[in-house]
Amino acid sequence: MADIEEMHEHAAHGAADGRMAPVTLSMAVLAVLVAVVSLMGSRIHADEMLAQTRATDQWSEYQAQVIRERSYQVFLDQMSVFPVQDSSQAEQLKEKYSNEVNRYDGQTKAIQTQAYVTEADVKALEHRSNYFDFAEVLLEAGIVICSITLLTERRHYWYFGLFSAALGTVIAVIGLFVH
Repeated sequence: MADIEEMHEHAAHGAADGRMAPVTLSMAVLAVLVAVVSLMGSRIHADEMLAQTRATDQWSEYQAQVIRERSYQVFLDQMSVFPVQDSSQAEQLKEKYSNEVNRYDGQTKAIQTQAYVTEADVKALEHRSNYFDFAEVLLEAGIVICSITLLTERRHYWYFGLFSAALGTVIAVIGLFVH
């Protein structure tokens, strides 16, 4: 809230002095750019969090499958070591649980592969969000530096603020294409 009130004060000051009108107009444009970049960065962060949750879920499923597979393997090992009363039934059980072990082995490999892919997506989203975070900082700094122009009436602050904002805009555009 204080930032908005402060910008209104600066805008009022700029409106009173016609020489400062371009500064206040550029600050308004920069404020819109900050809002857009901030929104895009927030959405990418949300996507990153969702992807991280998916990866965590996939690893949990992987662990559950591995535990089941190991349990069946232990059961098969026990059946091989301990004497059984009905060998035909024991062979049926061995076949059944051997098939389960094979099924779980295939499933765990697929789940593991998908979890690695999802983790790569998380890293890509994190990398992309860094561009938007940095762009937002540069745009906000540009607004603040431009506002110094209104206080000091020295245009070199305005140029420096515009440079910072332009750099932030370029970084945000690059962030759109980073995958």
